Amino acid sequence: MARRVVVGDLRVQQIERKDGRRSWTVVWPEGWVHAEADRFLRLHDGSGTQRTYAYLLVDHLRWLERECLTFAAVQLRDLERYMGLVGAEVRMPLGEPWRVGKRPYGHSALSTAAACLKGFYLHQSTLGVNGDLGKKLDKSRLPSRVDRRRSFLGHVKSSLPTNPLAPKGPHRRHPKMLPDGARERLLETVNAARDRLVVTWLADGGLRIGELCGLHMVDLHLRENAACGECRAPHLHVCHRPGNPNRAEAKSKHPWRVEHGFVTGGLIKRVSPAMVHTYFEYVTTEYPRGAGHGMLLVQLHGADTGQPWAPVGARRMLGRAGKRAGLGVVKPHAFRHSFTSAVLDAADGNLLIARDAGGWASAAMVDEVYGHVDVHDPAFDAALRTVWGETK
Repeated sequence: MARRVVVGDLRVQQIERKDGRRSWTVVWPEGWVHAEADRFLRLHDGSGTQRTYAYLLVDHLRWLERECLTFAAVQLRDLERYMGLVGAEVRMPLGEPWRVGKRPYGHSALSTAAACLKGFYLHQSTLGVNGDLGKKLDKSRLPSRVDRRRSFLGHVKSSLPTNPLAPKGPHRRHPKMLPDGARERLLETVNAARDRLVVTWLADGGLRIGELCGLHMVDLHLRENAACGECRAPHLHVCHRPGNPNRAEAKSKHPWRVEHGFVTGGLIKRVSPAMVHTYFEYVTTEYPRGAGHGMLLVQLHGADTGQPWAPVGARRMLGRAGKRAGLGVVKPHAFRHSFTSAVLDAADGNLLIARDAGGWASAAMVDEVYGHVDVHDPAFDAALRTVWGETK
């Protein structure tokens, strides 16, 4: 089954698979698949990147149609002009902003669009189309001092890939964090025990909204010395399940399995006493009996009462609560940035503790091989307890 999402003439097509997974491709107005775009997007099948790239790519393909440019005729200066147009707010020497009536791309979106376009045209180059453009995009640079500091004992490659389409300038380190006192004001505003759980778990766990809404009851080991044997303290396992009925999907794809009725593996995250308290309050007062899906968060009202709660529902709840509390629109990811910043402060800037506490990924060799923090490490435990307000 496929659901149409109209975007100008070309459109993004969402494809529902029998196993519950979803894919995205680009089709022409007549319904024919855009062959070149589809071949490129298939390289990212099964990942959230595919959906993001589909919407970025369809915008670029529409621009190519307007400019009467074929893939073989596109030059680097054309791509640079396009990047300038999608990020422009007003008319400039390059021309009218391409996304008239829509918000221009910010720094993060421009970086993602640059990666998408570079990947697409490099893929075309491997197929024998516009090899000259592929050579201009396939650039490298010398490693910087920061690259060497992040590498193991300073041993790095002699060159690193770079993208000539990427926006210049520094990127803000902690964008859109929560205002001071936001957690307390939100907890005073929300009414349901489920909503208090969401606020508390996002604030104390540094969870992504997809991770939180994708949790199953079996993923929660909220007592000391759980049978999984992987963490003595109360914790949970973030498991990537692409077939969740509410479409919630964890970004991290650590291997996991069920052994003797207990989940092992996945991304293990410690939980605070406040998280445990809000869980038991929610389960004993609002969680429906006999819920066959086994998921943690459920709908509380309407025709779908008792069904798994989708991330869009959690986002809307937080948005409404933020407005009532005088905070403006509160977004779930702001909790994650605030959590990571608080852990960094509590751990005296220890990036490894902050990375493992928040479940951030890193490509540096020292982080991947030698930088794993033991969840029983006293410094790790002290940093989390400081953030949770258990120490003074």
